[in-house]
Amino acid sequence: MRTTTFTDYSLRVLMHVATAPGARMTIAEIARAYAISENHLAKVVNLLGMGGFLATTRGHSGGLRLAAAPHAINVGRVVRATEGAGTAAGCFSADRRTCAIVGVCGLAGVLQQAMDAFYEVLDAHTLQDLVAHPARVSAILHRAPVPG
Repeated sequence: MRTTTFTDYSLRVLMHVATAPGARMTIAEIARAYAISENHLAKVVNLLGMGGFLATTRGHSGGLRLAAAPHAINVGRVVRATEGAGTAAGCFSADRRTCAIVGVCGLAGVLQQAMDAFYEVLDAHTLQDLVAHPARVSAILHRAPVPG
């Protein structure tokens, strides 16, 4: 399965913020760390805030922080929020049944099994799992020295 760039950026933002516990991060800092557009990240941050993954504060002393502890943020839930409810292939959606063999094709069932397995794996992990080595990740993203 392949995720969108939006989902990739969403997970990167959450990982970045998770490796700076207690600190408020800015979109500019995160964009610099990953060398990606602030405009794209603003859209990502907006969705993550509305989804309850990030707490955002505007203004001079504002910034981003996790809305919950890293162990409480489920990766499958984040991916579902960023990918949206979709089908494995366009021909399976109710409004695009244009294939001549819809109804007798076994592909839909196979692809649904693959999607279920994909999300089953993601559902078994949290943001904490993605930053299993926070000091190493932090050293790269936040340019901090790795402790001892």
